[in-house]
Amino acid sequence: MSAPGDTYDVIVVGGGISGLSAAKLLLESGLSPVVLEARDRVGGRTFTTRNKETKWVDLGGAYVGPTQNRILRLAKQYGVETYKVNEEERLVHYVDGKSSSFKASFPPMWNPVVKLDFTNLFRTLDQMGSEIPRDAPWRAPRAEEWDKMSMRQLIENVCWTSAARRFATLFVNVNVTSEPHEVSALWFLWYVKQSGGTMRIFSTTNGGQERKFVGGSGQISDCMAGELGDRVKLQSPVYRIDQSGEAVLVETTDKRIYTAKYVIVATPPGLNLKMHFNPELPPLRNQLIHRVPMGSVIKCMVYYKENFWRKKGLCGSMVIEEEGAPIGLTLDDTKPDGSVPAIMGFILARKCRRLCGLTKEERFKRICESFSRVLGTEEALHAIHYEEKNWCEEEYSGGCYTAYFPPGILTQFGRVLREPVGRLYFAGTETATEWSGYMEGAVQAGERAAREILCAMGKIHRSQIWQTEPESEDVPARPFPTSFWDRNSPSVGGLLKLTGAFALLSAAGVLAYKKGLLLPRR
Repeated sequence: MSAPGDTYDVIVVGGGISGLSAAKLLLESGLSPVVLEARDRVGGRTFTTRNKETKWVDLGGAYVGPTQNRILRLAKQYGVETYKVNEEERLVHYVDGKSSSFKASFPPMWNPVVKLDFTNLFRTLDQMGSEIPRDAPWRAPRAEEWDKMSMRQLIENVCWTSAARRFATLFVNVNVTSEPHEVSALWFLWYVKQSGGTMRIFSTTNGGQERKFVGGSGQISDCMAGELGDRVKLQSPVYRIDQSGEAVLVETTDKRIYTAKYVIVATPPGLNLKMHFNPELPPLRNQLIHRVPMGSVIKCMVYYKENFWRKKGLCGSMVIEEEGAPIGLTLDDTKPDGSVPAIMGFILARKCRRLCGLTKEERFKRICESFSRVLGTEEALHAIHYEEKNWCEEEYSGGCYTAYFPPGILTQFGRVLREPVGRLYFAGTETATEWSGYMEGAVQAGERAAREILCAMGKIHRSQIWQTEPESEDVPARPFPTSFWDRNSPSVGGLLKLTGAFALLSAAGVLAYKKGLLLPRR
């Protein structure tokens, strides 16, 4: 039942970064918000734990980089410093049972045909993405055509070599924790575009994985919750949202009722299915929340007594293309002062689902064995500690990093993703238009939803709802240089057509000369 003092201006459902960002802005604007969080902690898909073996470890969202200016602004406000993920030494690419080291965002390809295929693949993804509006991908000129196509189909259409197709699959796995056949080409192209393109989203240095927060990303949610004080209610899963009367009533599973003028729902869309709405959600919104599943990932950290990979001239980043290997991508997770040597890796998509049935100890053993093969040393077998987080088993996330759109869904239902329903407004990183799926997108979405309510209350003009963020002075973005060859090299198909045409002309010339149709030059 409702208790005295349970009436607020705005109820925010979800105490992740998005919901807390919304509540923080509303409080700063003179309103009275309350945050209802189902878990016994804030932070949502970020989760920092502390113990003697690790000091601190981010089991969820952790990485931040240039152009992610909103989350960097919050971190600076709270005095949470960043540090660069180590990429001083060389990276490792493991494919066909062999390891090679390199220094670049993407592994180099020595076969000239494969190199052409790789260059054309990523150039094509960026060129197609340039046609897609960040705020409305369903309005792209070829939206319906691309939305009906899966990324697997697009990869097969663009790539000529098995090497490029295999790496493109890993590229999808790493970025959206899903398989190419599961996701819409339109949605994936948009996802890469709104994160700054293929180089920005995949790179460590100057990219989305450049930095981490000293002490863990969870501090940012803790600091926002600290500002909000007892306005944050933990272990309060929302059961019912009723806006049939003058005020909106929100009931939690323990039968406590909160009332407010407005509500912000800051959860992944699929979690709306746990809530009962009166009146019922509009048809397209109701259908949407049944159609956007979460990605599959287990985040793993392997700890060692010493940083043996750096002694070998390696930075700890590995790109592993082997179906039997649990992990496809790793990064160094050693603390910024050089203590607690560790390697972080993701078990992604199909591999995550395959290995979910193993015990934690079995996964740990397989990961160490894989690292030993890739790094070529038995030292990788002798880990001293292991941490993991299987996000697929999280009741109030359903998976990680983000919800994805299967083929055909974005053009039919995407336009209602952020559309208010009466006095309900929607946040969550999935509703962002910049760095959706990341902490940055969560902040943008939360603050945008808060400003939508401020606009509805007449406190700001509609033109102020969407706001650009000044670039971080501490983490500036640099352009990625491209060579003339990168911009203008032919695709494999183009090269075959060119060589085919040349061969045809040559043959025709020889035939004409033999027939006496061409005279030798004097």
